[in-house]
Amino acid sequence: MKPILVTGGAGYIGSHVCKALALAGYLPVAFDSLEMGHAWAVRWGPLERGNILDRARLDAAFAAHRPHAVVHCAAYAYVAESVADPGRYIRNNVAGTLTLLEAMRDNGVPDLVFSSSCATYGEPQTVPIPESAPQNPVNPYGRSKLMSEQMFPAFAAVHGLRWASLRYFNAAGADPQGEIGEEHDPETHLLPLVLDAASGRRPAITVFGTDHATPDGTCVRDYVHVADLASAHVAALGALAAQGTLGAFNLGNETGHSVRQVIDTVSAVTGRDVPVVLGERRQGDPPVLIADSTRARNELAWRPRFPELADMVRTAWAWHRRYGSGTAGNCEELK
Repeated sequence: MKPILVTGGAGYIGSHVCKALALAGYLPVAFDSLEMGHAWAVRWGPLERGNILDRARLDAAFAAHRPHAVVHCAAYAYVAESVADPGRYIRNNVAGTLTLLEAMRDNGVPDLVFSSSCATYGEPQTVPIPESAPQNPVNPYGRSKLMSEQMFPAFAAVHGLRWASLRYFNAAGADPQGEIGEEHDPETHLLPLVLDAASGRRPAITVFGTDHATPDGTCVRDYVHVADLASAHVAALGALAAQGTLGAFNLGNETGHSVRQVIDTVSAVTGRDVPVVLGERRQGDPPVLIADSTRARNELAWRPRFPELADMVRTAWAWHRRYGSGTAGNCEELK
C-alpha cells in the first residue's frame, strides 16, 4: 500500500479522501492539528498530529511514512472570519502551503493534489465557470487559495513539483455508509444548517437575500457530494503519476440549486417543516455559481456517483440524525 500524506485528513473533506484512498489501495496518513478536525474521523490509516506551519513535524511525518504523494486539504475555510482577520488566513493557508511545498521538495516527494475552491473566481463573468475564467477573489479566503495555486508553477519549474488543483464548488452530503460526516464548530454550510432547523436544533434557517437575479430570488450554487469530491482526488493522484502536472480542475455537477430548493428538498426528504427567516443580502455573495467540469470528466474520467441533491440530503440527514451536534466523538446514536 503506497502511503499518501493527507493534510487536514481529520476534517470533513480530508476524512472522506482518506476513505477513498484506502478503498483504492493506498495507505492514507492523516496529518492534522485537530484544531478543526476530529480524531474520530481518522479510521483508515495513522494520524500524525501537527500543524502545516510546523516544519519539524512535517519532516518527522515524511521520515516516518515516506509518502509517495501529498493531498493537501488543510486550510482555514470560514469566509466571514477571513474578512475579519485576513492575516490569519494568509499565515495558515498561504505560508502553511509554502512550508509544505518546501518539506516536499527536501523530502523528495514530487506529487501534490491541492484542495482549492471556486472562491478563487469571485463573481464570475460567465456561467457555467470554466477553469480559464478570470480569478478575482472577493474575500481573503479565496485570495489565499489563489495565492497558494500561484506558487505551484514556480516549484514545478525549479524543483520538479507535479501538481493538480481541484477547485471545489459546494461540498455536501456524508459518507453513504455512514462512517463519517460533516461536523463543524461553528457550522456555516447551508445543508447542515437547514438540517439543524428541520430537526429543531436551531430555531430557523436564515435566507440571506431574496432579490437576487435568479428564478426564485435566492442564491444558486452547484452542490457536489463529498464522496464524489473524494473520488476525484484518487483519480488525480493516478493521473499525476502517469502524466505529470495536470493543472486545475473544477469539481461540480454543472447544475445549480437555489437556497429555496435546498430547503424544499430537505423538507421533502426529512418529512419535516423547515422554519425560515428572511435576511439581507451578504456582501460579495454572487447570485449564481455553477461549474463547468468538462475537463475533469474528460481528463480524469471523473463521474459523480451522487449527482442528485436529494441523495446529498439523504446521506447528510442519516449522519445528522445519528451523530449531529457533536455526538460523533462518542458515537452515541440520537433517539
